Amino acid sequence: MKNIAIFCGSGIGFKPHFKDAATAVGYFLAKQNIGLVYGGGKIGMMGALADALLEKGGHVTGVIPHMLRHEEVFHSTINKMIVTDTMSERKVVISKMVDGYIALAGGFGTLDELFEAL
Repeated sequence: MKNIAIFCGSGIGFKPHFKDAATAVGYFLAKQNIGLVYGGGKIGMMGALADALLEKGGHVTGVIPHMLRHEEVFHSTINKMIVTDTMSERKVVISKMVDGYIALAGGFGTLDELFEAL
């Protein structure tokens, strides 16, 4: 497995173990030399996940729609950022880059992306 998509929340949630789980998954992927393809955010679980991989020397690719690129959520220190025109295009781009999917804690957006992948 070369790259995996992970869908998760842009918030941490109300339980600290959600962030801990995202960090642990990030460390595991880096150790296994599996790249992350995700939504491109720097906050919440997405940020914790990306930061964990980067901390351990892992490769992180973000795919973010243009409408969110200029928001405060854009992660500027990942290895590669792909900007799409729409959320729908984002999902297609992600699906073409990965060998599998993981869903961590999140909300409706996480579920939407997971169901689209299915």
